[in-house]
Amino acid sequence: MAKKIVILNGSPRRNGNTAALVQAFTEGAESAGNTATEFFLSSMDIHGCKGCFGGQSGRECPCVQRDDMARIYPEVKTCDVIVLATPLYYWNMSGQLRTAIDRLFALEEGDENLLRGHGRASVLLMAAEGHGFEDVAAYYDHLMERLRWKNLGHVLSGGNMNVGDIQGKPEIQQAYDLGRSIH
Repeated sequence: MAKKIVILNGSPRRNGNTAALVQAFTEGAESAGNTATEFFLSSMDIHGCKGCFGGQSGRECPCVQRDDMARIYPEVKTCDVIVLATPLYYWNMSGQLRTAIDRLFALEEGDENLLRGHGRASVLLMAAEGHGFEDVAAYYDHLMERLRWKNLGHVLSGGNMNVGDIQGKPEIQQAYDLGRSIH
């Protein structure tokens, strides 16, 4: 059965190395009959969580803030797989991705929890100049445990100093294969 995939792309570069991983993953996923919707977070107006606990999961836009997260919430509510795609920034995910993840909390507030569990799965795609993925991978694994999402895997590609350095690396094929494996 086809899966609905949401990709949260936290890279500031539309054509960078993270984008190449996302493209390969998407091609693989769509070749397996899945649908993928990508949100390029850097071009969206998304504000940081206020920690107000005012969210209501049952509302069309569960957060009290009115910004571009309103486009993401309905897709996340009905998806099967969430892909977190980001460059490695200061040994962590990009701020763009972390902000969106924080804001997903509104889906847990109010009427019912629409974020945790629900048979969801997730993937982590990362590109970096260096190779220090350990902290992010540990955070991601912890997040998957807390959200009760199935961890479908990581594709972590280091040594990408310049835009395009990832081309021809085995991680491109790994991202494609990971996307293709989703059924």
